[in-house]
Amino acid sequence: MKKVEAIIRPENFQALRDKLEGVGINGLTVSEVAGCGQQKGQQGLFRGNAFEIKLLPKVKVEMVVEAEHIDEIVQIIQSTCSTNTIGDGKIFILPVENAIRIRTGEDGVQAIV
Repeated sequence: MKKVEAIIRPENFQALRDKLEGVGINGLTVSEVAGCGQQKGQQGLFRGNAFEIKLLPKVKVEMVVEAEHIDEIVQIIQSTCSTNTIGDGKIFILPVENAIRIRTGEDGVQAIV
């Protein structure tokens, strides 16, 4: 099993959710986050005073999936969330040792399907 964490632009989330659902990925954890990288924030203006916004709003989408689905999921995230500009986000893939469904005690792949 692998955990996929994708940091994406908020406006891309619904399209990504729909495409993941279309291939049978229903279990997601979604968080509103803020961060910066190469995008470096933006300039704001409040009552005539300029200020710098260092952290930009993003959405973090997390899912644990069977390892054989990783390539398909990465391709879906890239094709859905890429605008070919700085700030599109990142995808992180981590190994998952085990998963346990609290309600039934099922573990491994049975806990995530």
